[in-house]
Amino acid sequence: MSGLAALPADGWTARWDDWSGENTEELTLRWENEAWTASGVVTGENIQYVVRLSPLWEVRQFLLFRDLDEPDLWLGTDGTRWGEVNGVHRDELTGVSDVAFGCTPFDHVAPVRRLSIDPGATATLTVACIDIETLGIVVRERRYERLTERRWRVIDSALDVELCAFGVDDFGLPLDVEGAFRRR
Repeated sequence: MSGLAALPADGWTARWDDWSGENTEELTLRWENEAWTASGVVTGENIQYVVRLSPLWEVRQFLLFRDLDEPDLWLGTDGTRWGEVNGVHRDELTGVSDVAFGCTPFDHVAPVRRLSIDPGATATLTVACIDIETLGIVVRERRYERLTERRWRVIDSALDVELCAFGVDDFGLPLDVEGAFRRR
Protein backbone atom coordinates (compact mmCIF):
# COMPACT_ATOMS: atom_id res chain seq x y z
CA MET A 1 0.00 0.00 0.00
CA SER A 2 1.45 3.34 -0.93
CA GLY A 3 2.19 5.76 1.83
CA LEU A 4 3.24 3.15 4.41
CA ALA A 5 6.71 3.05 5.87
CA ALA A 6 8.77 -0.09 5.43
CA LEU A 7 8.94 -2.16 8.58
CA PRO A 8 12.44 -2.60 10.00
CA ALA A 9 13.83 -6.00 8.94
CA ASP A 10 15.16 -6.59 12.45
CA GLY A 11 11.61 -6.52 13.77
CA TRP A 12 8.87 -4.35 15.20
CA THR A 13 6.67 -4.87 18.23
CA ALA A 14 3.24 -3.35 18.87
CA ARG A 15 1.08 -3.68 21.96
CA TRP A 16 -2.62 -3.17 22.61
CA ASP A 17 -4.86 -3.27 25.66
CA ASP A 18 -8.45 -4.39 25.32
CA TRP A 19 -11.06 -1.70 25.95
CA SER A 20 -11.47 -2.78 29.58
CA GLY A 21 -7.71 -2.60 30.18
CA GLU A 22 -7.69 -6.14 31.58
CA ASN A 23 -6.15 -8.02 28.64
CA THR A 24 -3.34 -7.30 26.21
CA GLU A 25 -1.94 -8.33 22.86
CA GLU A 26 1.71 -8.15 21.92
CA LEU A 27 2.58 -8.58 18.24
CA THR A 28 6.10 -8.93 16.88
CA LEU A 29 6.82 -8.77 13.15
CA ARG A 30 10.17 -10.04 11.83
CA TRP A 31 11.67 -10.53 8.37
CA GLU A 32 12.98 -14.13 8.27
CA ASN A 33 13.94 -16.39 5.38
CA GLU A 34 12.55 -14.10 2.66
CA ALA A 35 9.15 -13.65 4.35
CA TRP A 36 7.45 -11.99 7.32
CA THR A 37 6.73 -13.82 10.56
CA ALA A 38 4.09 -12.40 12.86
CA SER A 39 3.98 -13.82 16.36
CA GLY A 40 1.62 -12.73 19.07
CA VAL A 41 0.34 -13.38 22.54
CA VAL A 42 -3.18 -12.47 23.62
CA THR A 43 -3.84 -12.57 27.36
CA GLY A 44 -7.37 -13.18 28.56
CA GLU A 45 -7.94 -15.45 25.58
CA ASN A 46 -4.71 -17.18 26.64
CA ILE A 47 -3.53 -17.81 23.10
CA GLN A 48 -0.39 -17.48 21.06
CA TYR A 49 -0.25 -17.35 17.28
CA VAL A 50 2.34 -17.45 14.53
CA VAL A 51 1.54 -16.36 10.99
CA ARG A 52 3.95 -16.67 8.08
CA LEU A 53 3.34 -14.07 5.38
CA SER A 54 4.82 -13.73 1.91
CA PRO A 55 6.81 -10.58 1.09
CA LEU A 56 3.52 -9.22 -0.35
CA TRP A 57 1.67 -9.86 2.95
CA GLU A 58 -0.20 -12.95 1.73
CA VAL A 59 -0.95 -15.51 4.46
CA ARG A 60 0.96 -18.77 3.94
CA GLN A 61 0.78 -20.46 7.37
CA PHE A 62 -1.25 -19.96 10.51
CA LEU A 63 -0.56 -21.65 13.86
CA LEU A 64 -2.73 -21.19 16.95
CA PHE A 65 -1.53 -22.30 20.39
CA ARG A 66 -3.85 -22.36 23.37
CA ASP A 67 -2.48 -24.41 26.25
CA LEU A 68 -0.12 -26.97 24.71
CA ASP A 69 3.39 -26.81 23.25
CA GLU A 70 2.14 -28.13 19.91
CA PRO A 71 -0.26 -26.01 17.84
CA ASP A 72 -3.95 -26.63 18.37
CA LEU A 73 -4.57 -25.51 14.80
CA TRP A 74 -2.15 -25.39 11.89
CA LEU A 75 -3.28 -24.20 8.49
CA GLY A 76 -1.16 -23.62 5.43
CA THR A 77 -1.70 -22.58 1.84
CA ASP A 78 0.31 -22.48 -1.34
CA GLY A 79 -1.81 -19.53 -2.44
CA THR A 80 -4.48 -21.77 -3.94
CA ARG A 81 -5.17 -24.81 -1.76
CA TRP A 82 -5.40 -24.89 2.03
CA GLY A 83 -4.48 -27.82 4.21
CA GLU A 84 -3.70 -28.87 7.76
CA VAL A 85 -0.46 -30.07 9.30
CA ASN A 86 -1.45 -33.69 8.67
CA GLY A 87 -1.90 -33.01 4.95
CA VAL A 88 -5.70 -33.02 4.97
CA HIS A 89 -6.93 -30.54 2.37
CA ARG A 90 -9.56 -28.05 3.51
CA ASP A 91 -11.61 -27.57 0.34
CA GLU A 92 -14.06 -25.28 2.19
CA LEU A 93 -11.21 -22.75 2.46
CA THR A 94 -10.76 -22.40 -1.31
CA GLY A 95 -10.59 -18.72 -2.15
CA VAL A 96 -9.63 -17.64 1.38
CA SER A 97 -6.96 -14.95 1.45
CA ASP A 98 -6.79 -14.12 5.16
CA VAL A 99 -7.38 -15.52 8.63
CA ALA A 100 -9.10 -13.80 11.53
CA PHE A 101 -9.61 -14.93 15.06
CA GLY A 102 -11.74 -12.06 16.28
CA CYS A 103 -9.88 -11.22 19.43
CA THR A 104 -6.93 -9.32 17.99
CA PRO A 105 -5.94 -6.23 16.01
CA PHE A 106 -3.61 -8.50 14.02
CA ASP A 107 -6.62 -9.65 11.96
CA HIS A 108 -6.28 -6.42 9.95
CA VAL A 109 -2.51 -6.07 9.53
CA ALA A 110 -2.04 -8.19 6.39
CA PRO A 111 -5.08 -6.77 4.53
CA VAL A 112 -4.12 -3.15 5.26
CA ARG A 113 -0.47 -3.76 4.30
CA ARG A 114 -1.45 -5.65 1.13
CA LEU A 115 -4.43 -3.72 -0.22
CA SER A 116 -3.53 -1.00 -2.65
CA ILE A 117 -6.72 1.03 -2.74
CA ASP A 118 -7.26 4.76 -2.62
CA PRO A 119 -9.23 6.57 0.07
CA GLY A 120 -12.94 6.13 -0.67
CA ALA A 121 -12.40 2.73 -2.32
CA THR A 122 -13.30 -0.75 -1.05
CA ALA A 123 -12.00 -4.29 -1.47
CA THR A 124 -13.76 -7.53 -0.56
CA LEU A 125 -11.70 -10.34 0.93
CA THR A 126 -12.60 -13.92 1.75
CA VAL A 127 -11.54 -14.64 5.32
CA ALA A 128 -11.30 -17.81 7.41
CA CYS A 129 -12.83 -16.75 10.74
CA ILE A 130 -11.58 -19.05 13.49
CA ASP A 131 -13.41 -19.66 16.74
CA ILE A 132 -10.53 -19.94 19.20
CA GLU A 133 -12.53 -22.03 21.67
CA THR A 134 -13.90 -24.68 19.28
CA LEU A 135 -11.36 -24.26 16.44
CA GLY A 136 -14.33 -24.14 14.10
CA ILE A 137 -13.79 -22.18 10.89
CA VAL A 138 -16.41 -20.15 9.06
CA VAL A 139 -15.60 -18.54 5.72
CA ARG A 140 -16.87 -14.95 5.54
CA GLU A 141 -16.51 -12.08 3.12
CA ARG A 142 -15.25 -8.86 4.62
CA ARG A 143 -15.29 -5.53 2.90
CA TYR A 144 -12.36 -3.28 3.73
CA GLU A 145 -13.18 0.38 3.16
CA ARG A 146 -10.33 2.85 3.14
CA LEU A 147 -12.00 5.95 4.54
CA THR A 148 -8.94 8.24 4.51
CA GLU A 149 -5.20 7.82 4.06
CA ARG A 150 -4.92 6.34 7.58
CA ARG A 151 -8.46 5.25 8.51
CA TRP A 152 -10.25 1.98 7.68
CA ARG A 153 -13.61 0.32 8.29
CA VAL A 154 -14.37 -3.40 8.04
CA ILE A 155 -17.85 -4.62 7.08
CA ASP A 156 -19.21 -8.17 7.20
CA SER A 157 -20.41 -8.34 3.60
CA ALA A 158 -23.16 -10.93 4.13
CA LEU A 159 -24.70 -9.14 7.09
CA ASP A 160 -23.81 -5.61 5.91
CA VAL A 161 -22.70 -4.86 9.49
CA GLU A 162 -19.68 -2.85 10.54
CA LEU A 163 -17.26 -5.07 12.43
CA CYS A 164 -14.79 -2.36 13.37
CA ALA A 165 -13.15 0.92 12.42
CA PHE A 166 -9.58 1.94 13.13
CA GLY A 167 -6.76 4.23 12.25
CA VAL A 168 -3.30 2.94 11.36
CA ASP A 169 0.22 4.06 12.16
CA ASP A 170 3.00 4.73 9.64
CA PHE A 171 3.49 0.96 9.21
CA GLY A 172 -0.20 0.17 8.64
CA LEU A 173 -0.69 -1.38 12.08
CA PRO A 174 -4.00 -0.59 13.79
CA LEU A 175 -3.99 2.08 16.46
CA ASP A 176 -7.21 2.03 18.49
CA VAL A 177 -9.80 -0.45 17.25
CA GLU A 178 -12.93 1.34 18.43
CA GLY A 179 -14.70 -0.46 21.27
CA ALA A 180 -12.16 -3.32 21.30
CA PHE A 181 -8.47 -2.36 21.62
CA ARG A 182 -6.29 0.64 22.45
CA ARG A 183 -2.72 0.87 21.18
CA ARG A 184 -0.08 1.44 23.82
